[in-house]
Amino acid sequence: MDISVFLLKFWGWYCIIFFFVLSFNPKRVKQIVDNLKDARFLIIISLFAVIIGLLNVLAHNIWEANSKLLVTLFGWLALIKGIILFTFPKQTIKLLKQSNIKFIQAIYLLLFFLGMFLLNEAYGIVPF
Repeated sequence: MDISVFLLKFWGWYCIIFFFVLSFNPKRVKQIVDNLKDARFLIIISLFAVIIGLLNVLAHNIWEANSKLLVTLFGWLALIKGIILFTFPKQTIKLLKQSNIKFIQAIYLLLFFLGMFLLNEAYGIVPF
């Protein structure tokens, strides 16, 4: 299987699963933000983000104007998010606390549609 197709499926399913988990349990968003106050939790989350982002960037750093660009951007965003969380934990937590829960839920809705697009690109369900 091509690495691009694999990562389209990975990030597509990740977005869809994350959307449904948070849609059926909206209190989970607040719980995640509250858990970020714990330094151990923050270190683990940032470490996972750096690992996933770095693996994605090393395996798939393709800057073409198609769906492969989204996969590359997901990898870079995960890597940058992990580095920022690890480097500036207090500022990141402060920013998250100021965020409106409804705004975060709107972003998850956007992720749902993005996940559907990525899965469509990977599986070719609806041809464009």
